[in-house]
Amino acid sequence: MLQVNELSGGYGSGLIVRGVSFSVKKGELFGILGPNGSGKTTLLNMISGLTKPESGTIFVKEKQISTYTPKELARVVAVLPQMTSSQFAYTVKETVSLGRYAHQTGFFKSWTDKDETAVQEAMNQTGTSSFAEKPLSALSGGERQRVFLAQALAQEPEILLLDEPTNHLDLSYQKELLDLLKKMTADGLTVISIFHDLNLSSLYCDRLLLMDKGQIHTIGQPADIMIEQHIHDVYDTDVQKQPHPEVPKPQMSLLPEMSLQAEVDINEDLIERHSDYIAIRPPVPLKSLSSGVIGAGWGWRSAFVNRHVDKNYNMDNFEEEAAAYFLKNGFDLHETVGMMTAVKIEDAAWRKEAQEDVSVFVVATAGVGNAVDVTQPRSSWKENLTPGTINIWVFANGKLSEEAFVQGLMTATEAKVKALADAGVQDPETGTIATGTSTDSMLIAATQRGAYQQFAGSITPLGIAIGRAVYESVTESLQKTARRKGLL
Repeated sequence: MLQVNELSGGYGSGLIVRGVSFSVKKGELFGILGPNGSGKTTLLNMISGLTKPESGTIFVKEKQISTYTPKELARVVAVLPQMTSSQFAYTVKETVSLGRYAHQTGFFKSWTDKDETAVQEAMNQTGTSSFAEKPLSALSGGERQRVFLAQALAQEPEILLLDEPTNHLDLSYQKELLDLLKKMTADGLTVISIFHDLNLSSLYCDRLLLMDKGQIHTIGQPADIMIEQHIHDVYDTDVQKQPHPEVPKPQMSLLPEMSLQAEVDINEDLIERHSDYIAIRPPVPLKSLSSGVIGAGWGWRSAFVNRHVDKNYNMDNFEEEAAAYFLKNGFDLHETVGMMTAVKIEDAAWRKEAQEDVSVFVVATAGVGNAVDVTQPRSSWKENLTPGTINIWVFANGKLSEEAFVQGLMTATEAKVKALADAGVQDPETGTIATGTSTDSMLIAATQRGAYQQFAGSITPLGIAIGRAVYESVTESLQKTARRKGLL
């Protein structure tokens, strides 16, 4: 649909764009990224025919752009510029109707039903029909942006060029606009758009072109562009990549420059013991990965609660009941990891372990109820879901990589299994050594201050500390539970 070959150009005597080549297929949503001054708008202006290139060629539908008359080009290519003047007294509908100029044989002397239909459809698509008779000057910046998009769509183009189309739009209209453009590309429209928002471009675009100093730095699918080093090289800004929670598109988070932060030590002085729960509220939020009833997954959490429930606790709506309980006790659900256990709170055990430049503090509640050997075949237990009897919190006083978080979970699980084996805990159904209980929960949380820990495997300082502290605390809690029940 569009082919650009060795394109160079700019304004006056200077070249802003230098030697750019790429192609865009029919039905593609193609994004152009780059910092201010990288040549994005100049490139778009040359593609639209507004600016004549110094050298290179542009082909639209396999025909060189220089051979099109302005009206012929307007029937194929529509443009929504970054800033559009609104200093004229047209209504919204009149403004949108200007988009039909390319299809007229005279200045609105041959207005047809097809023209009217195209204008109405464009206004409906952009949500501007409700103020069709209002003067353009009475609209907000976001509303005017939608009107000019409707004007471009009224041209019924095959290629739509957009310069930062989400400028002046609030969050809901950004989504509506980009959802609309994505739908239209599925119907065959080719969209080429400049973006400043890296995450929006990654989320919606099929391919991206990253420009730097007038040249192509990288071109490819979002996963090829959204690489931390690429973004740092072009924008001179530190970012961190993470996956979108719902779709397979990478997202970038800015990393602000932080002043030196004092280290924080999570230890037994922070433990709050109550009759039916144990809690820790650290002085700073901790980066956490957990399987709690409340606050599961990744997050930054400011409170950690382990609640005792009766061993016969069994509710279909246990998540709602647990949420109500934690709220009643003053915990913010958005900032809390909440777990439940059938083990008595007095049977909780904890251990501080230090290795080289890192330390961990582990809290465990452990009992032998619902013991399971996960390696053995069995019938499903979902219909008899009961509270977990082994809950483990691992607090790391250090800065952990995501790899260390996951390895920490593995190391802690290995230590738990070893503690059960040494205690001789068996699965009552199979008679084999248990690997856990039916609904165990685990937490890894880190202060993200202090020495950096890239790994937490079993032979690393962090892994050794986790292994020792988990083993000792689980073993001690098992012994407390057994003594209370008269089994020791």
